[in-house]
Amino acid sequence: MLQRSLLRLPICRFDGPRAVVGSRRAATSVRVRVRVHGYGVVRVGTKLVEATISNGGSCSCIAQGTDGLKVPSGWRRKRRCGDSGSGSGYAMSGRRPFASSSSSPKPGEGDDDTFSSSSPSPPPPSTDDTAQSDDPPSPLVDPLPGSLQPYARLARLDKPIGTMLLLWPCCWSTALAAPAGCLPDARLLALFATGSFVMRGAGCTINDMWDADFDKSVARTKTRPLASGELTNTQAMGFLTAQLAAGLGVLLSLPHTSYTFQVGAASLPLVVAYPLMKRYTNWPQLVLGMTFNWGALVGWASVHGSIDWTVIGPLYCSGIAWTLVYDTLYAHQDKIDDSKLGLKSTALHFAENTKPILHGFSALAAANWMAAGCALGFTSPLYYGGCAAAYSHLVWQVRTADLDDPSNLAERFKSNNIVGAIMFSTCVVGNLAATA
Repeated sequence: MLQRSLLRLPICRFDGPRAVVGSRRAATSVRVRVRVHGYGVVRVGTKLVEATISNGGSCSCIAQGTDGLKVPSGWRRKRRCGDSGSGSGYAMSGRRPFASSSSSPKPGEGDDDTFSSSSPSPPPPSTDDTAQSDDPPSPLVDPLPGSLQPYARLARLDKPIGTMLLLWPCCWSTALAAPAGCLPDARLLALFATGSFVMRGAGCTINDMWDADFDKSVARTKTRPLASGELTNTQAMGFLTAQLAAGLGVLLSLPHTSYTFQVGAASLPLVVAYPLMKRYTNWPQLVLGMTFNWGALVGWASVHGSIDWTVIGPLYCSGIAWTLVYDTLYAHQDKIDDSKLGLKSTALHFAENTKPILHGFSALAAANWMAAGCALGFTSPLYYGGCAAAYSHLVWQVRTADLDDPSNLAERFKSNNIVGAIMFSTCVVGNLAATA
């Protein structure tokens, strides 16, 4: 699912003509780029900043009473905040203007606003304490109408890596299931790409519906549409219904429809149960691996109308081991918040033994990739060399991971798209080199 490191600023206050942030002073004439992300999380440039501003009011502000402090064009006032005697303050949002009132700016106002200590004192803060969340610019989400953007972010349209991680096992098995010496069926790959996009989005919706209360307390997830209040559970349920209907349409479009439908539908209990696992087991990443790699079964079933477990068994296990590697690294981003909330993960369970254990899972993934090739009678060194290359990438991820640096971990997590692509190419080449 792309992570951003947080620069935590516990308190921001204003001292005369200068802003004091922690122990640092900043000139008030500096032009800044900020957006409200909800719950006091804002963006400054490319960084997320969590800040609470002491201003004598009940709401959090980005800036208050400073001469020359400007907000970029197109951003609107979200809420006026209480006055502490040093000037007025505003929370800003790029989503939609605050509820209309005689003192609220009209839609479109606030463009390139300058906040000045000479500004008139604002009215008392609203009893609505929820700021609209907003994510960094996304070429996939930003062009959409504003009313659709929360749904796009709920489905993680702005974070396509999850769709790719769900798609790759489908591609592996489709390539291995093709007749020896042949390329995989392009129509099947297109259907799996569509299905992965739809079902990954549905899984995210289910996850956020289960976890909305927890997400409010986790730095990485507090800006999600349900956690921030942009969408209601009723709206999310309607969206989920549409997603599942689209997923059903893709499933019914696959060959060997009756058998493939049974195999695909068998994954739904895992899809629903996974978000709950972090409450009850130290191994939620194992359940995620079982869910995300189910496509290995569906891909083979779509080609043959059956499953050869001598091939698909090792392939499925390799995907689970792979998921345990990348999602444990991913989970280390949230380990502090998860620990406070009483949630479980392999990151917390493995603790200081994380890297040795993940090296073991990396080796297990490589061994099972090779076992699937052996079961098919592959003899080409290109196939086994490709397996070794994918394994080498996993080793690099684990060795270079900084388990206390969210940015480092996010980069390692997203790099698994390369691992999936290496193995897909390996399966295609191995099958082309095979003899019937």
